[in-house]
Amino acid sequence: MGKIAGAFIFPHPPIMVEEVGKSESQKVSKSINSALEASGRIACAEPDTIVIITPHGTLLRDAMTISSDKRLEGNLARFGAAGVKLSFDNDLELVDKIMEQADKKGTYCIPMHEDVKKTYGIGAGLDHGAVVPLYFVNKKYKGFKLVHITYSLLPRDRHYKLGVAIRDAATELDRRVVVIASGDLSHRLKPDAPAGFNPQGAEYDREFIELIKAGNVNEFLSMSADLLESAGECAYNSAVVLMGCLDGCSIKGDVLSYEGPFGVGYCIAELKAGTCETIGAEKSSDPYVKLAIETLETYVRTGNKIEIPEDLPEEMLTDRAGVFVSLKKYGELRGCIGTIAPTTINIAAEIIQNAISAGIRDPRFSPVRKEELSDLVYSVDVLGEPEPIESKKELNVKKYGVIVRSGYRTGLLLPNLEGVDTVDYQVSIALQKAGIRSNEPYEMERFEVIRHY
Repeated sequence: MGKIAGAFIFPHPPIMVEEVGKSESQKVSKSINSALEASGRIACAEPDTIVIITPHGTLLRDAMTISSDKRLEGNLARFGAAGVKLSFDNDLELVDKIMEQADKKGTYCIPMHEDVKKTYGIGAGLDHGAVVPLYFVNKKYKGFKLVHITYSLLPRDRHYKLGVAIRDAATELDRRVVVIASGDLSHRLKPDAPAGFNPQGAEYDREFIELIKAGNVNEFLSMSADLLESAGECAYNSAVVLMGCLDGCSIKGDVLSYEGPFGVGYCIAELKAGTCETIGAEKSSDPYVKLAIETLETYVRTGNKIEIPEDLPEEMLTDRAGVFVSLKKYGELRGCIGTIAPTTINIAAEIIQNAISAGIRDPRFSPVRKEELSDLVYSVDVLGEPEPIESKKELNVKKYGVIVRSGYRTGLLLPNLEGVDTVDYQVSIALQKAGIRSNEPYEMERFEVIRHY
């Protein structure tokens, strides 16, 4: 039966190839050893076809490109190693099926021939983003066909759907397929890095690796666009496609190695599919999030408010609490509305009320449209009982949210928010939301939350 038989992340620095790096290759020995280990795992999967997603082929703004020549060839001549040559049969039947499935899902993947490249002066052959990972795979496993795809500048949800298209195409054609996401992490880890230094480079790499290890798809898809840009990376879109290939399954990441000796982060990892349920970019197995999704989608499509489902966990039907529902689109906030204390009969009713408000009534944003529903990523925060505090020393931005009060004015900020790194900043935002000046007297409370993705 056709399936995604393996999913891997590879970096692509040519210096990993001994014929290019020579003695300098020893500086990336961890990556070399891990690339060989990952290639051994690919050999054990015995794929009919390897699909590689690369940032360095023919990159377009509004479509992915998929190589459509009968034979796919590449070398590392431009890196001083003309003797490193690779050649593969293209799985043209799978190419056609991926394009067909991608079109059904509203994403765009167009064929790219070598003669078209020549016409427009685009570099011929497989790019180094494909050649470097395949160099190591070829040492452990031969005889497979190749599909070569270059990601685009389209939004991340379109890349995720491309991954779903790859999976569905493999299933329909009864192919055993291994997918490789080629890309380097931040290019700005050191002052002498190729793209210069940015302290957010290391932050991006840490977050990328933590989310890969956890297999947290929703959080990965919600990574800050500003953080990605500051990091100067080229692995994110490839990894999003990879996650789409495992849509419907729980995921755990096995990070084989990470290093950055030249100021560029190199990560090698395998994404392993666990139980296959409704976990992915557009669905969640968490009942709190599922209820928020069903609520807003029903309201936007029909104008009707759903009834409380009967098959919810008992605590959602019996407990009462304040609840915040947050929406993100392409990693940016798209709506967030909540209640500090319970205002309805139970948590489920609170979610239903606030999911509609987050999508329709957040004054900072226009109402969510039908066309946007598939692009949204949801989270639901259930608030614990607030407790009064005497000073900021009793706060912790990761653990506690804060409520500030002065007369009838009240402001709240949830804990563990991106970019809110200090207590002073946390409190200042809450004061601004309440319209309280910092020199006015005010009271503070803290609270914990249980966050559902």
